[in-house]
Amino acid sequence: MASARAPLRERLAGLLAVLEAGLVERRQVLRASLLAALAGEHSLLIGPPGTAKSALARRIHLAFRDARYFERLLTRFTVPEELFGPLSIRALEEDRYERHVAGFLPDAAVAFIDEVFKANSAILNALLTLLNEREFDNGAGRLRCPLISVVGATNQVPEDEVAEAFFDRFLLRLTVAPVSAEGFRWLLGEDRPGSPEVLAPPSGLQLDEADRAALAQAAAACALPAAVLDRLGELRAWLAGRGVYVSDRRWVKLAHLLRVAAASEGRAAASEWDLGLAPCCVAADEPTRLAVADWLAARLGIREVWSPPRITRVVEAFEAQLATEREARDLDYDERGRLRFSAIDPVATQAGELAGSIGDAKGGAAALRMSAARMRRYGSLHIGARTAQLDGVLARLAAYRGELGAQLATLEAWADQALWADPAFVACARSGLDAVDAVLAGLEVRARSARAGFEALPRLEQAGAAPAPVEHDPLPE
Repeated sequence: MASARAPLRERLAGLLAVLEAGLVERRQVLRASLLAALAGEHSLLIGPPGTAKSALARRIHLAFRDARYFERLLTRFTVPEELFGPLSIRALEEDRYERHVAGFLPDAAVAFIDEVFKANSAILNALLTLLNEREFDNGAGRLRCPLISVVGATNQVPEDEVAEAFFDRFLLRLTVAPVSAEGFRWLLGEDRPGSPEVLAPPSGLQLDEADRAALAQAAAACALPAAVLDRLGELRAWLAGRGVYVSDRRWVKLAHLLRVAAASEGRAAASEWDLGLAPCCVAADEPTRLAVADWLAARLGIREVWSPPRITRVVEAFEAQLATEREARDLDYDERGRLRFSAIDPVATQAGELAGSIGDAKGGAAALRMSAARMRRYGSLHIGARTAQLDGVLARLAAYRGELGAQLATLEAWADQALWADPAFVACARSGLDAVDAVLAGLEVRARSARAGFEALPRLEQAGAAPAPVEHDPLPE
């Protein structure tokens, strides 16, 4: 079949178009859940009832060919038989404690478990091994399960030891909120695009075991560049500083998810922009997720050497130096290199018009006084050195803005072909780069102004050196 031979990314794009039909404001949740399934991970949908969580899980199931599906709502009265199958009577007669697992969770490829934290601790503990190891203890033996992914759903996450361990098994924690006011009109309107129920995609688009194995092989060969590893290290330190603990296992799984995202789009290496997937993996709640997303958007694509705070300090240093040199004063010499003197008018002195004048009986008020110091003058070498330094700063700013423009182009190119990109994160990252560019543009204006200020400093008549001192005539008596 021609569609089956199409590149994986092309098939995934067609598959997603089918699976998203009829959904309102659930595109990103569905895509993230499917990516988790492709990576062999589980996703947890957190939100109130009636927000299409079960519909999302059923659509994830339809992405896989010949995949058995299991769905169950858990309550505090749920017993193991509802999840893992009834006990085998024949096995009991033979003194063996085994279950009939056909048609139940150990036999499923994709499962949806609603209200996952309402089950008792015995069931949650049994689920831990199944979700993480893909194995189920059935009697004296351990059964290998065909599980691809579990989609869990809950209204809230309880805080206890067993629940935390179970919560950690879900790599992606996705908030599912009621639709917005605009989405509500779309949800009820006649122009709604499609039916809330979706038909199974064509088999040529669905993924089978061979597709998943090929993707896993490609992901294993996919590189994580140093820039991505550096950002992950910085994020880990930032979270630790805020008291947010993320297990080593979760970081390893996140790295694998990034590789799968890149490999599914035909890339040989992950991109910094793929880190937009990190917030829903490392954050345990929505406020933390938003904080992580903002932290990443403010740093991705921005080199530390030209971050606004750093380059701003450079420009501010030149502005401060210019202000200092503008206010500097020197002794005033005449054209022959003599210190200038002026006599004080006794009449003005007596009238009190000369502030700070000296009136004495010996006529000191009429003595010659040294005139006020004049503004310091600078040689061409000095001014040339300052302007050359600022020319270097301006060249660096131009280069930084060029790099920033290249990063913005990289972001746009990545977003155009990315299957898993969150539009909100892309918009935030784009806004962050634009804001940095605006800051750099403003710094260019300030640097040019500082350069013009140095050019306008008072200059020495003989460039490069102060006037040579001369011997003064004796002061007149």
